[in-house]
Amino acid sequence: MEGAQDVPPVAAESSARAPRALRPNRRGKHASVAELRTHDHHHRNLQGGGARAAVFGVSDGLVTNVSLVLGIAGAHPAVGLVRLAGLAGLIGGAFSMSAGEYVSMRAQRELLERELALERHEITHRPEGERRELVRIYENRGVKPQIAAQLAGEMMRTPELALETHAREELGISPGSLGSPVQAAVSSFATFALGAMIPLIPWLITSGTAGVVASVIATSLAALAVGGALSLFTGRRWWWSALRQLLIAVVAAAITYSIGRLVGANGL
Repeated sequence: MEGAQDVPPVAAESSARAPRALRPNRRGKHASVAELRTHDHHHRNLQGGGARAAVFGVSDGLVTNVSLVLGIAGAHPAVGLVRLAGLAGLIGGAFSMSAGEYVSMRAQRELLERELALERHEITHRPEGERRELVRIYENRGVKPQIAAQLAGEMMRTPELALETHAREELGISPGSLGSPVQAAVSSFATFALGAMIPLIPWLITSGTAGVVASVIATSLAALAVGGALSLFTGRRWWWSALRQLLIAVVAAAITYSIGRLVGANGL
């Protein structure tokens, strides 16, 4: 029983109470450890930037190129011009999206790396000040002072754990999940090109009114699919997400097509 005597009373009390205070069950009572284990779940890692860039890329490609293609088609130009505009929009937009994602995520990553370097320096050279900082953070969240001091001491015992804790508590990030600029750039390029290709495909087969109708139908179906797929990530109702994406694409296409008709009719 020597091991039991080495445990401080506060630590023993917090260890006994902590599991039951984590989450209420359906009856409004605290869940036991066994109940918590049966309800374990895992979250997807969405901090790499690839998922966000992919979703944004395909949506942007779809809306951008259907607007461009139908805007040019509304002016009644030759089918070759519509195809050229769509292809140029696909390539130019994909490179623009890719470059924008890479630059923005690279800048964000460098900023976070700088903040982490500052935290690492403070932990190495002023550990006591960083420990007191953690104590204040825990106390502000309602943890009792004794337990907050104990938790902060445990966190500061290992430098890497201390850095991870300070990064999470102060910066809201994890040192190992700062995002990948290359992954975001590649994802946005590929998905923008995929989205932009959909309204262009009908014009590679047909032209005129048939091309406009086919492009609208293809874009509408793709918009519904993109919106529905997005609901898998967000947990929202699939039909609402799908209709929202469809509305965005339809409004953008209708406006640019109308402008194309107006400009083409007046010879501007």
